[in-house]
Amino acid sequence: MQEISAGGVVYRVNQEGYQILLIHDRYGKMTLPKGKREGLETEEENALREVLEETNVKGQITQKLHTIHYTYQHPLHGEIEKTVHYYLIEAIEGEIKPQLEEIQHVGWYSVEEAYLTQKEKGYPNNHIIFDKAYDALQLNKGV
Repeated sequence: MQEISAGGVVYRVNQEGYQILLIHDRYGKMTLPKGKREGLETEEENALREVLEETNVKGQITQKLHTIHYTYQHPLHGEIEKTVHYYLIEAIEGEIKPQLEEIQHVGWYSVEEAYLTQKEKGYPNNHIIFDKAYDALQLNKGV
């Protein structure tokens, strides 16, 4: 069975500089907002909808970052081949508010804190996504 999802590295710039949006998911990991495609929506529509649903932040895509592929075992459907399309998304508006049925917390993190949090508490397959986002924004990872 195949599953297609999309999400993104959401960023904003304020008086403190760049900040990155991270979520604390229901599995206890720090990660990026993403989710399954619905109906006939495009990858881009999927990514923006999931960011809005999970975090209450409306964004605009600035570029595609990367696509990752992995498999996992679903208790009812067996092996799932998953494809996730990631985008770099600039936050436009919205006060952060977690979608509590799916995530425990959502927050803005400094560039260095977000990168370190991903390395220590995130999913390993997201490391490349962070690297590509930081390179695209010309951000120092602080490590």
